[in-house]
Amino acid sequence: MAATNTSLTTPTKTTSSQSNSSKRPLQSHDATSGRSSSDLRSRFEAYNRLQAAAVAFGEKLPIPEIVALGGQSDGKSSLLEALLGFRFNVREVEMGTRRPLILQMVHDPSALEPRCRFQDEDSDEYGSPVVSGSTIADTIRSRTESLLKLTKSAVSSKPIVMRAEYAHCPNLTIIDTPGFVLKAKKGEPENTPDEILSMVKSLASPPHRILLFLQQSSVEWCSSLWLDAIRDIDPSLRRTIIVVSKFDNRLKEFTDKWEVDRYLSASGYLGDNTRPFFVALPKDRNTVSNDEFRRQIAQVDTEVVRHLREGIKGGFDEEKFKNHIGFSSLRGFLEFELQKRYKEAAPATLALLEQRCGEVNNEITRLDSKLQATSDVTYLRKSAMLYAASISNHVEALIDGAADPAPEQWGKTTAEEQSQSGAGNWPGVTSDVRPANASLRLHGGAAFERVMHEFRCAAFSIECPRLSREKVANILLAHYGRGMGRGLTEAAAEIARAAARSWLAPLLETACDRLAFVLLNLFDLALERNRNRGSEFLRKGGDMDGYVGFHASMRHAYARFIADISKQCKKLVQHHLDSVTSVYSEVYYENEFQLGFGSTGSFSRVNPTSASSSLFLELSEAEAVQSDDPMNDQENVPPEKSNLQITPGKDGEALRESHLTIPETPSPDQPCDMNYKGVKKEKGNGVEMGPRKRASRIAGNNIRRVEYMGVHNGSGLFGDSDFGSRSGSAYSEICLLAARHFAKIREVLVERSVTSTLNSGFLTPCRERLVVELGLELFAVNDEKFMDMFVAPGAIDVLQSEKQSLQKRQKILQSCLNEFKAVARTL
Repeated sequence: MAATNTSLTTPTKTTSSQSNSSKRPLQSHDATSGRSSSDLRSRFEAYNRLQAAAVAFGEKLPIPEIVALGGQSDGKSSLLEALLGFRFNVREVEMGTRRPLILQMVHDPSALEPRCRFQDEDSDEYGSPVVSGSTIADTIRSRTESLLKLTKSAVSSKPIVMRAEYAHCPNLTIIDTPGFVLKAKKGEPENTPDEILSMVKSLASPPHRILLFLQQSSVEWCSSLWLDAIRDIDPSLRRTIIVVSKFDNRLKEFTDKWEVDRYLSASGYLGDNTRPFFVALPKDRNTVSNDEFRRQIAQVDTEVVRHLREGIKGGFDEEKFKNHIGFSSLRGFLEFELQKRYKEAAPATLALLEQRCGEVNNEITRLDSKLQATSDVTYLRKSAMLYAASISNHVEALIDGAADPAPEQWGKTTAEEQSQSGAGNWPGVTSDVRPANASLRLHGGAAFERVMHEFRCAAFSIECPRLSREKVANILLAHYGRGMGRGLTEAAAEIARAAARSWLAPLLETACDRLAFVLLNLFDLALERNRNRGSEFLRKGGDMDGYVGFHASMRHAYARFIADISKQCKKLVQHHLDSVTSVYSEVYYENEFQLGFGSTGSFSRVNPTSASSSLFLELSEAEAVQSDDPMNDQENVPPEKSNLQITPGKDGEALRESHLTIPETPSPDQPCDMNYKGVKKEKGNGVEMGPRKRASRIAGNNIRRVEYMGVHNGSGLFGDSDFGSRSGSAYSEICLLAARHFAKIREVLVERSVTSTLNSGFLTPCRERLVVELGLELFAVNDEKFMDMFVAPGAIDVLQSEKQSLQKRQKILQSCLNEFKAVARTL
């Protein structure tokens, strides 16, 4: 606080010799300003009532206030008692470490004995007067303990308000905060000191509050723990009044004038513009009368000044420091400073009160309209329809990527989605599926796309399971009897189809459940977004707060809508799975499969990491056919000298050479020798063969050779008594073929069918049909059933109670406004 002189010191109303000396500055100040003490009193009363209203109704009003801060043993409680002019054992209560205490001191010449009243909790009303000091202490203690027990906390920022009317106290309001402590008391949480520090900083941070910081004289400025905490709140100390308490303990250390002057200036620690006050108070805690207590205070002030004048060699710089020594100087300065702030803040306070009164009046008007609407079906239908449309629009905006409300608060990580949705891990997937951005909190369209990516990762982490030899033997034997040409291929396709139906179906259902959960969460986000943004629909139709039945019905309708589209999506993706695993799609896969004989491109799309071409080419590199093989005389089997080894790097060349060695099957209209001739002269044979047809025949002939070898080259159908024991056996071939078929099924299902189906099946209805579905669910009913949502038990009572509370607030604020208008006329 900037340096001040004696002309700024405000008088105090005390008894005995102190009163005459303290009144002279007041008379000088009043003569200069032309303001009577009644004007100061009315201004002070106006702010006190406004402060009481702010505490009762939670109003955030920039009322000038003094906040007392300091350590628990730095003398704050003694200073408060001295300002009040009587003792009430506040030090014994030790409430300063638990709840703030707002002391509204009112100078009333008619109150020869102190009259103290406590403001009721959650109300602006004051209780009956309390006279006994012990009763005051008990009330503070009981209120503190009951609130802390209710909130289950060690400290609370909710203040206790006490109004003290007394002939010997100034017009002053001080907020006494919990004292700073280094260690929690026995039985308290260990973080109690941190909670106290945080709460005090919160109370002292508003710029309209004056900080009264107390520190006992035995503490050096360079080692002050709490001065740093004050600097965190007010770095320049512009709104801080520093008080050095228990000053009499330090006086005996001074012998020369330069020593005491250097200490009083606090040079080098507080800055040139900050001058602390030095105060000493009576140490005798014995029970004395109020008059004796005030006499002791005045006596200590006199003794301190006498010691500085007579006990110090050369005295002290009275012109510079006299106004900052003694309790009476501090008391006068505080009263004057607060009145000065009141006067400066009066115009802004008046404008703010007018604004708040207007806002409260608007709230009351809104509640009146809502209460009236409870019997107006047409109005309720219109408002409810607009509200439902607003929520639907917000859902669409969230799907399109709206970033409010804040994803950090409302979004979910992948792990949270998995646990809260109840879907758990992906079925059949043993590896850890961790999609991109899994640790980020996402919502809306971003969360939807992350689940889609996670589903694709899970699907492509599943490979076709390897069956036992017995199962393969059963499948192959069953298909073998249906034709030598396609037995192995059909058996592999059947294995792949069964694996796809078994392993991919649960994945699809889990994906639908996870996506439905993401969309279901959008309802709460849309409500929050609607409240924060004050949408156009809200302004046109009025909000639906208080209508619990309507909100419950709309939430139920939205949940059922999401459940319905989830069910439909499950049917659609199951249909796609049934389609791609149908026996009728075998030709499609076979053609795609055999195209890969000449080009590895079609297989690289199945799984980029697999060696697709080499696995396929291994099928054509079966055991070499002997020249004396009886199958050499069959149609479409190339002669021994034309059998080629096909390597991955020469697919195209191998296919071209095969075209020259594999004869076309003779038709009934064409002799066999012409066919061979035609083969030798490919361009002139008059028969055009497409690459897919020729590749199909190549693969078919190779597979027949493998199957024929299995039949004729051993004791059993599979070429060996131990099925599949030899490299290149039918067991290995069928497993490779099944894996290829499974990969192709998975690719077509996930990339070409399911992804677009899930996007259109979930997101398109939310964008285009949500508002219609909600409307049909909520409003396509008769008036009687519709009104059931709005006349639920207690709904009207809640509105009535809210209106009464607002009316009470309006009355208090209007009274304060009228008072401040009167105050403004005296400025």
